[in-house]
Amino acid sequence: MKTFQLEGTPRTIAERSSEQKKAIKALRKEDLIPAVLYGGTENIPFTVSNDAVRKLVYTPEIYAIELTVGKKKTMAIVKEIQFHPVNDNILHMDFLEINDQKPIVMEVPVALEGHSEGVKAGGKLSLEMRKLKIKALYTKIPEKLVINIDNLGLGKTMQVGELHFEGLEIMNAKNAVVCAVKLTRAARGAQAKSGK
Repeated sequence: MKTFQLEGTPRTIAERSSEQKKAIKALRKEDLIPAVLYGGTENIPFTVSNDAVRKLVYTPEIYAIELTVGKKKTMAIVKEIQFHPVNDNILHMDFLEINDQKPIVMEVPVALEGHSEGVKAGGKLSLEMRKLKIKALYTKIPEKLVINIDNLGLGKTMQVGELHFEGLEIMNAKNAVVCAVKLTRAARGAQAKSGK
């Protein structure tokens, strides 16, 4: 997994919720995103700039984040991002402190490799799950899960239960379909002719 450098500025949280709302509104006007780091001895509220997180958020890749908030340096991952329902601006971010002793759960992109038998026979390859939920130590999590589809025949599917990756536990339902080779009209026609 790649590492992303991110610097945050510590912030204080107001006691009264009305003051807190005003403070957060003011932060967003300055193009800052309120964020919280969880998972340590205490939760740490801080802010990050929109520009600083753009390459972290709007990418298909996953990162371990080298996060610096004030004088505290830690490794973290993005736990949750809240977007504005209309303009899609980032409203809030949650980060989770990680270490190489405790496993974490993270969504990892799926990459298909090989030439499916079913596609060679005229079928259409369909990727049903772009990401899989993985539980492992963050040092063991790959940038993507590579799945070989050479033996995937026409009209066949590959389910989560058929996959195995060393040192990783897949958290998705075992019967969930990861990819499939669907019959096309041409493939159905060819199949019907060969069946006669």
